[in-house]
Amino acid sequence: MSRDGRAESRRSAPAARRRSGRVIFWLAPLALLPLPLFLNQYQQYVLNLILMYVPVGVGFNVVVGNLGQLAFSNVAFFGLGAYTAGILMAKLGLPWWATVLPAGITGAVAGCAASVPALRGVRSFSLAIMTLAFGELMRWTYIRSEWLTGGSMGMAVPASDLFGWRLDLESHKFYVFLVLAVAVVIATDRLLRSRVGRAFMAIKDNEVAAAAMGVPTGRYYVLGLAWSGFVVGIGGSMYALLVGHLSPDSFNLIELILEFAIIMVGGLGSLVGSVVGAVVITTTPEIFSDFPGFEELIFGLLIVLVILVLPRGLASLLARLHPVFRDRYYESA
Repeated sequence: MSRDGRAESRRSAPAARRRSGRVIFWLAPLALLPLPLFLNQYQQYVLNLILMYVPVGVGFNVVVGNLGQLAFSNVAFFGLGAYTAGILMAKLGLPWWATVLPAGITGAVAGCAASVPALRGVRSFSLAIMTLAFGELMRWTYIRSEWLTGGSMGMAVPASDLFGWRLDLESHKFYVFLVLAVAVVIATDRLLRSRVGRAFMAIKDNEVAAAAMGVPTGRYYVLGLAWSGFVVGIGGSMYALLVGHLSPDSFNLIELILEFAIIMVGGLGSLVGSVVGAVVITTTPEIFSDFPGFEELIFGLLIVLVILVLPRGLASLLARLHPVFRDRYYESA
């Protein structure tokens, strides 16, 4: 092959990888469509739980992995989205589909509120503690607002439908959840490939240098946390429909650790990692449920081993197997 031919081949390689990535991206959700035909109700519930944790992991990863901030307000966004959906359904009689956007908006507003410490220069562990306290404050609010949330006893979320499509069946929830999870991944991918995503990464690499180059860091802190709150709030609305009952204990420190494990095991700063982490962290306790007393041990060992052997998460292992799994946010879409 001539020198010009080799150069042209190198130039066409990224475009070919992007086309391959699009094909795999669309084939993966399509391959999941027949799954309800082969799963029982409990297995279908676990699959729906995985889909619910995809937007939760994606939103958390935007702040921690892409923006590079130790902000642990994710469980607050999650709970607010869930309670917004539950309250609108139980108190106002709205169908579930009409609560998804309000749940996301509530999470986004909470994200703007959580960005205030960052705007005042709070960083690192101080920001982590303050945002963690925000999550605990919201849990205290759920407990004390008995007239609205049912207090410590929680509240029942009524059954719903989507234009006649019954959402009290796990298989029906699956298709709706799959659409929402794919939409969140696509929208976040578009965001991270834009100049907003490039600003996030510049701030993560060196905030002072980014500010010196004219990047309005404060604006992007607000935008990053607001987007995180929006998609996690959508995940909260999915949770409300999935479990049918909301309790303040569902949004405690254990839940935050679980969500943090999703992005650490999957891979920080990786959309692929958010999806893989949701799959692994959700299914591992179920796989070893036949070993009472050992599932927590196995679960903890898995997290430790992945972090020690694959510090960039399982997404880095997939990227070694095939380049299509690499997140290239600086490439043109």
